[in-house]
Amino acid sequence: MFRKIYNLLVILRKLSISGAVDVIDEMKKMPKILKFVFFIFSIGKKDKSIDTNITSGEKLCTALQSMGTTFIKLGQFLATRPDIIGDEVAKKLEKLQDKLPAFSTSEAKEILKKEVGQKSFDNIILLGKPIAAASIAQVHFVKIKIDGSEKELAIKILRPNIHKIVNEELDALMFLAYLIETFFAKTKRLRLVEVIYLLKEITNVEMDLRFEAAAASELYENTKNDRFISVPKIYWPYTSKQTLTLDKIDAIPIRDLEKLKESNVDLKKLSRNLIQLFLKQAVRDGFFHADMHQGNLFVDNEGNLIPIDFGIMGRLDKNNKKYLAEILYGFIQRDYNKVAQVHFLAGLVPQNTSKDELAQALRSIGEPIFGQAVKDISGGNLLAQLFDITEKFNMQTQTQLLLLQKTMVSVEGVARKLNPDANIWEISKPVLEEWIKSEKGPESKIKKTIEISKEVFEKIPDLPDVMDKANLALQMLAEGKLNLYTSGGKNLEIEELKMKNMRNNIIIIFLGVVIGLFIVF
Repeated sequence: MFRKIYNLLVILRKLSISGAVDVIDEMKKMPKILKFVFFIFSIGKKDKSIDTNITSGEKLCTALQSMGTTFIKLGQFLATRPDIIGDEVAKKLEKLQDKLPAFSTSEAKEILKKEVGQKSFDNIILLGKPIAAASIAQVHFVKIKIDGSEKELAIKILRPNIHKIVNEELDALMFLAYLIETFFAKTKRLRLVEVIYLLKEITNVEMDLRFEAAAASELYENTKNDRFISVPKIYWPYTSKQTLTLDKIDAIPIRDLEKLKESNVDLKKLSRNLIQLFLKQAVRDGFFHADMHQGNLFVDNEGNLIPIDFGIMGRLDKNNKKYLAEILYGFIQRDYNKVAQVHFLAGLVPQNTSKDELAQALRSIGEPIFGQAVKDISGGNLLAQLFDITEKFNMQTQTQLLLLQKTMVSVEGVARKLNPDANIWEISKPVLEEWIKSEKGPESKIKKTIEISKEVFEKIPDLPDVMDKANLALQMLAEGKLNLYTSGGKNLEIEELKMKNMRNNIIIIFLGVVIGLFIVF
């Protein structure tokens, strides 16, 4: 417990001297008592001149950057949650630089040997110096002997003790959030504990490179038969919780337009392929690369797109895929009643909502599009406007859809730099039409009928057992032995109970110290 209290004090000091608290107070006035606590912890800090010309979001970026890994991750996470911090600050946090000094190659070798084992490590001929270093991990080029021949690969290695450091700081942040919510009831609507808890879950997945490797492998399988994309292959014998080994990329960064032109890459074709490949990932596979900015995209000499960094991926369920494809296609067809109907069928708006009023609101988004030059129409901005409109009709925006919208905006931005005259809708239409045909055509209906029939026939032998269990469940429910309303957030509840217990212990210790001093003096 004393370790956790120490970590909390360190976090309070970091927040107080970084300038982050001043920025937060500038954005949203803090309670005076809380400001006083942070003032106490800021005593002795060196005064830094602050550029008054920069925005609150830019100041927050600078502050988070100065506090290290955990706060960089917090900033990156908040950038995906404009529903919490607002669009303006979220856009500024997208520019947060995830760069830190590299750790030594000798440390990297020790981690690699421990993770992959001596036998595999002996096949490593050369481990080069780090070529990129971020807050969680760094990347090296490596030569490995595989099946009798040398192969040049890239390997990502987690920073030493990063799991312990990040989790301790996040636990301290979550406890601080809990104390703030406890003593300042108005802050409960911000769900600070829930936000930090979710960040902790996401970051722990990111700090297990096997998950990133699995994501890359899934994307590779989904796209291996697609033209114009080449996802790097994962080498599992050299991949573990702390190491990720994949093909070395010998290609041109997509931002380097001059080199692409020198290599005779057709930029218009590349722009079209980028948009269509992303849409295929979203509407066909329901699994998409959710960090497709210029730094994560390369192009080989054949014009194939090569994505890297699979730490942030998005996933859409069957309903969301249908929602996305039919809404975009509905706007292309200017069929606003159909778009409104999709909202009802997917259960995205309350059933008592007026369908005609929703269709009218959707028309207010769609019609101005057709009065503009086609090259100026943005599918990503359309989704953003759509979420704003549907929010007025009590539609609950899902995090994955926000992630999708942000990714679509990034993809569009890259595509337009490659070809400013790119017709986003004409490029998207074939992919959407192909999806709708595959979902609603005769072949699809026959396939679904066969699948449903197969499931029914498979479950017929189990029917008596199912009926017995149903009767037992009804009996237990009648006797009050079965609770159907168990919360799904049990882990979060456990964490909150731990923090409540810790808060009570701190109060007891504090009172004990005060009483002890009173007795002594």
